Amino acid sequence: MVIQVFGTKKCRETKKAELFFKERSIQFQFIDITEKAPSTGEWQAIFRFIPPEELLDRNGKRYKSRKLHHMAIDPKEELTEDPLLMKTPVVRSDKGITAGYNPDIWKKWI
Repeated sequence: MVIQVFGTKKCRETKKAELFFKERSIQFQFIDITEKAPSTGEWQAIFRFIPPEELLDRNGKRYKSRKLHHMAIDPKEELTEDPLLMKTPVVRSDKGITAGYNPDIWKKWI
């Protein structure tokens, strides 16, 4: 099983996800979205599982600092242009994709 964890090094939820997989000796690939945005294909896969409206972190610092709550936006467009707007971690495996810390779902994958 290949696991990818999209997030940032400073995100507490991402760190908790990394710890979840490390404690179970499950290898994963960490993708720091501050350094490398998801590719077009990765976005397509993510959006197949998680609608952009649900993936957009409306409570996050980035959303607030850009004052997006005052604008009519296209969540898909905003996310692909600025991946720091997504709920993290986004965890992807051959069994599914989740946004946020979801250990109950990950346990079902392993």
